[in-house]
Amino acid sequence: MIHKSSRGQNVVFNFLGQIIPIAIGLLTVPVVIKGVGTESFGILSLAWILLGYFTVFDLGMGRATTKFIAESLSTGSNEDIRSIFWSSCLMNFFLGTIGFIIIAGFSSVLAENVFKISKDVVEVAKTSFIILAVSCPIVLVSIAFRGALEAAQQFKYINIVAVISSSLSFTLPIIGVMLNFDIRGILVLLVGAKLLSAAMYFVLCVKVFPVLKNGIILDKNRIRSMFMFGGWVSVSNVLNPVLTYLDRILIGSMLSIASVAYYTAPYEMISRLSIFPASLVMTLFPSFSAASLIERTKMTGLYARSVRLLLIIMAPIIMGLIVFAGYILNLWLGQIFAEKSTIVFQLLAVGVLINAMANIPFALIQGFGRPDITAKFHLLELVIYVPLVVVLIHIFGIAGGALAWTIRVSIDAVLLYTASRKYVYIGMLLYPRFMRIGWIILLLALSMGAIMLLKSNVIVKLILSMAAYGIYGVFSWLYGLNAEDRDILGAIINLNVVKSK
Repeated sequence: MIHKSSRGQNVVFNFLGQIIPIAIGLLTVPVVIKGVGTESFGILSLAWILLGYFTVFDLGMGRATTKFIAESLSTGSNEDIRSIFWSSCLMNFFLGTIGFIIIAGFSSVLAENVFKISKDVVEVAKTSFIILAVSCPIVLVSIAFRGALEAAQQFKYINIVAVISSSLSFTLPIIGVMLNFDIRGILVLLVGAKLLSAAMYFVLCVKVFPVLKNGIILDKNRIRSMFMFGGWVSVSNVLNPVLTYLDRILIGSMLSIASVAYYTAPYEMISRLSIFPASLVMTLFPSFSAASLIERTKMTGLYARSVRLLLIIMAPIIMGLIVFAGYILNLWLGQIFAEKSTIVFQLLAVGVLINAMANIPFALIQGFGRPDITAKFHLLELVIYVPLVVVLIHIFGIAGGALAWTIRVSIDAVLLYTASRKYVYIGMLLYPRFMRIGWIILLLALSMGAIMLLKSNVIVKLILSMAAYGIYGVFSWLYGLNAEDRDILGAIINLNVVKSK
């Protein structure tokens, strides 16, 4: 079992690994939009979507790699680790090659029929999709490498690579603009960045697991057991990107490629807040996986503490973004984006908070070996979401897409918390401490709502917000957290102090 201070430090590593690229992205996106134009940025946005959707070809092998290696580490079986690692890598490379063939083969259909792209850039879009297809096997093999490192709780190494890779995803388009590359040249640079990150992950895997030097091994029985677990994970992997990206795809096909840009820019900014739950969940999943064999009774406390800390951190951030959405967009991207995207930003912010809280029961259920539950939920949500997003986009435009997504993640959260009752004592979330947190957050919400409605300049609103946050912080620390929560935060603070020296 990972010590609580180590878990706190791992959360910090995960957070730093994602916040640094976000800061870079916030600075570079406006420059890229100006350099390539709104329509080309729309194509780049779709490229980012496809890079994320390549996980559909993984068939759950990455998640299975983390789970099974975590179990092997708990029993000290080095040969099992070697078998799991190489079997996963070889299968992911094979699956990625299939993905390359499919995407490259449908490049013309995507450019000419699926998306509303101007005729003068259709050929550019076709070539762009083929270039992206090349990165499919690279991305999938990287997932296997990263899954192994996550099982060993090597988040410091993981996030060194993540910072480099994600930062390059934002800075390389700037370099491409400076070199007068069109979108195709920029995508070649991005594929090169993916190859570099894969190589770095592999070197780190060999360092962490020296047994891998003993040679490549392909175990058919091991692959079968991983696919049994990964089969349901793969259902989620197929459906989750659809549920995540369907709004932008439909906006591009129902409205215009320019509308994708007005939707994607605020989405990319607000969705980056997922770094908080992602940082926590990356640490929790290996712990939940190992606890499915041992120490299951200790998971309830870990589960409740994770929910409590995440809620206390996320709620005030989301409230502040909702209040200052228009100001943020105007400062970041200009008046036109602020006018078209503010309501989208605010609706998505609500959904991001709800979705963040759903990450913890999701990790718990899959860690306990029941990915079939989450997959069935995704199937149900898809049936509801598809007609919902089509209708709401038709009625409300890009704001309708944001509203549909927020409704969908709300349904998902309710289902996941309900299902998690089978594995932990969900009644802990109704204990007095949680009730106190609820009242504290409600008071902050009322205060921030009043500030948003206040007819005053932004400076006054900022001062009042800082005062509200100060009061919120004091009450949360005194009445929302217990001694163990403060110990974890203390470990995080101590780590940051050491890093600053």
